[in-house]
Amino acid sequence: MKKKSSLVIVESPTKAKTISKILGSDFEVVPSMGHLIDLPQKKIGVDVDNNFEPDYVVISGRKKILDSLKKMSKGKEAIYIATDPDREGEAIGWHIKDRIFKGKNILRVVFHEITSQAVKTAFSKSRDFDANMVEAQAGRRILDRLVGYFLSPLLWKKIGRGLSAGRVQSVALRLIVERERLIAAFIPKEYWEVEAELEKAAKTQGHLDAGLFTAKLAKIEDKKVEIGNQTDADKLTADIKGKKFVVSGIEINEKRRFPDPPFITSTLQQEAFNKLRFNATKTMIVAQQLYEGIDIGQEAPVGLITYMRTDSVSVAKEALEEARNFIQKQYGKEYLPQTPPVYKTKKFAQEAHEAIRPTMVNRSAESLKDFLNPEQYKVYDLIFNRFISSQMNPAVYSATSVDISVGIYMFSASGSVLVFDGYSKVYSKNNNGEDDKKRNIIPTLEKGEVLRLERLIPSQHFTKPPARFSDSSLIKVLEEEGIGRPSTYAPIVYTLVYRDYVRRLKGYLQPTELGFKVCDLLVEYFPKVIDVKFTAGMEEELDQIEEGKIDKLKVLNDFYQPFKVSLDFAQANIVKEVIISDKSCDKCGKPMIIKWGRKGKFLSCSDYPACKSSKSITSGVKCPESGCGGELIERRSKRGFFFGCSNYPKCRFVSKNLPQDKSETDDDKGSKNETDDPGSQQGLSP
Repeated sequence: MKKKSSLVIVESPTKAKTISKILGSDFEVVPSMGHLIDLPQKKIGVDVDNNFEPDYVVISGRKKILDSLKKMSKGKEAIYIATDPDREGEAIGWHIKDRIFKGKNILRVVFHEITSQAVKTAFSKSRDFDANMVEAQAGRRILDRLVGYFLSPLLWKKIGRGLSAGRVQSVALRLIVERERLIAAFIPKEYWEVEAELEKAAKTQGHLDAGLFTAKLAKIEDKKVEIGNQTDADKLTADIKGKKFVVSGIEINEKRRFPDPPFITSTLQQEAFNKLRFNATKTMIVAQQLYEGIDIGQEAPVGLITYMRTDSVSVAKEALEEARNFIQKQYGKEYLPQTPPVYKTKKFAQEAHEAIRPTMVNRSAESLKDFLNPEQYKVYDLIFNRFISSQMNPAVYSATSVDISVGIYMFSASGSVLVFDGYSKVYSKNNNGEDDKKRNIIPTLEKGEVLRLERLIPSQHFTKPPARFSDSSLIKVLEEEGIGRPSTYAPIVYTLVYRDYVRRLKGYLQPTELGFKVCDLLVEYFPKVIDVKFTAGMEEELDQIEEGKIDKLKVLNDFYQPFKVSLDFAQANIVKEVIISDKSCDKCGKPMIIKWGRKGKFLSCSDYPACKSSKSITSGVKCPESGCGGELIERRSKRGFFFGCSNYPKCRFVSKNLPQDKSETDDDKGSKNETDDPGSQQGLSP
């Protein structure tokens, strides 16, 4: 058997399999399985007194992979590292080179899509490692370690062991907590609206649009209408009835609705939540599968989309030409702009990257349906349609606005009719999957025309509090504020949920009691560290390190010196929170106190460590199982929280929700053996 002359190192087995088929028999392609080198787990690993020198070590369990890579490299004419084209990928490769290939000529290969042409072109243009990218990744890693290593013990001291804090995640938690407090403090205000259903008094033969339309009371004596209660609404309604509704003004305009740019990481995560109800983590897992390669019945797996961690809306010239040819052939020249649309990329975006797009536009989602699982199909369909629509002409509407005088009252009505569907033929901006083709159609009217009143409709409303954040809306705010980067959005949300600082309630993020406590402590003692603008500034400085505009050491020093002042003050002043319960210890009779751990709240003897008695806190809801007598306790499995009986394992009742929870669906209702892992209950108690 011919010996392979080159070694190629990538991150994952799937990516290795796809690239191996492209490169052929001369290349041995192997996965590193992600990071092999990192800061140590059990100590800080950063020498703060020696220019923040990091102490990198081999990650536990990864030494065999390193040894294997070293062994496979022997006798190879060339060694290529083809990890992902971002900071993390650059750092993974650089650490491998530094640890086992030091002094050797190791070539870096970067591509943004796993197709035959892109991969072969990248190998023909291999380069050295980008030192600035490696420095920027190291700067982020060190900053995160400093915050996590020093803040976590303070949380243990104040609240409970097993808790942790993060530099960026804590800012996101603050946003969620502050939003929840706004919701709690919100006082609804009553207001009323009056609408009139109208139609032409004299219908014109052949006019299909001469049906009922709706107009809203907008002004009284040229002042904006404000109706605060039903009494006022009823008085107005009674006064308006019987008066003539006369058209006093008409305005008809053509309005264009332009397509959105192709996806970047944040917008893909937002849209996948809005349209598919996928959380950010799920979206990125599926997108990674589509990027690394799917078996579509050809000789080898095929990368179906470009790299999915990007903040640039740029598109390669070849892809634009391919999309334009597809649009003209599939939909006609009237859908194709004379020149490709130009989309503005945000500040600090990596222009060398591309937007997320299909690697070939002749592969529609429908043509791949037999090869994709349902989740892959939905995400690919979203990406494909968004990209194609982004290169199409705008949708055109005929928009009509009408003012209708009724004595001292002024009603207004507006409506639009789709004249040309444009990009909306392919992609809808609405969550229901369809753009409205007509909204409140206004019939053909003339100034001075008297309309017939069908009925007046007074309606009660209340102002609404701001909505809780979803994955989508939180990521949108993080991006707008400059917090985090494409690779961090999904991990930020995942970490908050994993730590139980936040829970998803019908798709929306609600802070837990623990989340409030952690946030309040950090705001009190480290207001700058979890300040939105300060954190955004740090992100910009990390980007500037990557661009070679600023030195990593300056960024670390500027952060650490004031951080150390706050840290010293907090360590000297934080006092352990003690909450005495109304329960007594079963073993010694002393009061039980409420403590926090990684699995939530529990009761512990106040005489700890002399008495190590502890027990779970029950919900106060009796177990529904006949004759059981136990109470339901909140438990946690790897798939989330559920309620189990305190008499486990004698009683195996479990439920996703408490039985009296009205939002519980039939699928959630308690039964024996309903949890993912009923036997795990015992191990989940505090």
